[in-house]
Amino acid sequence: MTEFIQKLREDKVGLIGLIGVLIVIVLALLAPLIAPYAPDEMHTEQVMHSPSSEFLFGTDEFGRDIFSRIVYGAQVSLQVGLIAVGIGATFGLIFGLLAGFYQGKLDSIIMRIMDIFFAFPDILLALTIIAVLGPSLTNTMVAIGIVFTPVFTRLIRSAVLTVKENEYILNAKAVGVSNIKIILKHITPNVMAPFIVQITLALSGAILTEAALSFLGLGVQPPNPSWGVMLNESRAYMEFAPWMTIFPVAAIIITIFCFNLLGDSLRDLLDPKLRQ
Repeated sequence: MTEFIQKLREDKVGLIGLIGVLIVIVLALLAPLIAPYAPDEMHTEQVMHSPSSEFLFGTDEFGRDIFSRIVYGAQVSLQVGLIAVGIGATFGLIFGLLAGFYQGKLDSIIMRIMDIFFAFPDILLALTIIAVLGPSLTNTMVAIGIVFTPVFTRLIRSAVLTVKENEYILNAKAVGVSNIKIILKHITPNVMAPFIVQITLALSGAILTEAALSFLGLGVQPPNPSWGVMLNESRAYMEFAPWMTIFPVAAIIITIFCFNLLGDSLRDLLDPKLRQ
């Protein structure tokens, strides 16, 4: 662990990503302390006020402080990202382990189902699921979790197929160790490196998907301070109050960029094939 931390500190790009991710986490956790106003507090005399010392990022069409809404929006983005990716990663891990270890008919059934999901673009599949379940924060997380399940399933299955051919796995089978123990004690720990990297990268995708769904009106619903909702609300005022669009877009781009930087760095550090 000490060696890993030292390598991460030496990786400037990864360090930038880590710092950016930590800043987003701090904003989300300490939103009530950092935000100068409540996200739904209206200043009727300061409608669409340009950025100033009083309103750092300006105000929107209802006089709400955009900086405060972006800070609280970090809570929504991280909540959706963590829970949605948690759903996809959990089911993907289970399905991938079963498909890769047992193969045969079980593998065929699981992977054909995953192939059906892969046949749809991510956003289209998410839109279809939400259209069936209805627009809400919970359904958004479920939909994104389902979208990411095939990605994790295929990744874990591929890793298991490689690991199960190692001699210590074959020896464990030869001495009569049960399949469950082999999966839990010998295979699962050895597929964690690509699994962790994929979780980091999937978080950025989940945040972007949530913003897209909320922008279309099928994700987080107003007046909740989602970055996607803020973009949707700002469309009619881009010419008169461009800051209403600029700052939510910047929040989305910077957050996704930092998660991707961290994910790429972790991949380089954890993947033995990429080590020098």
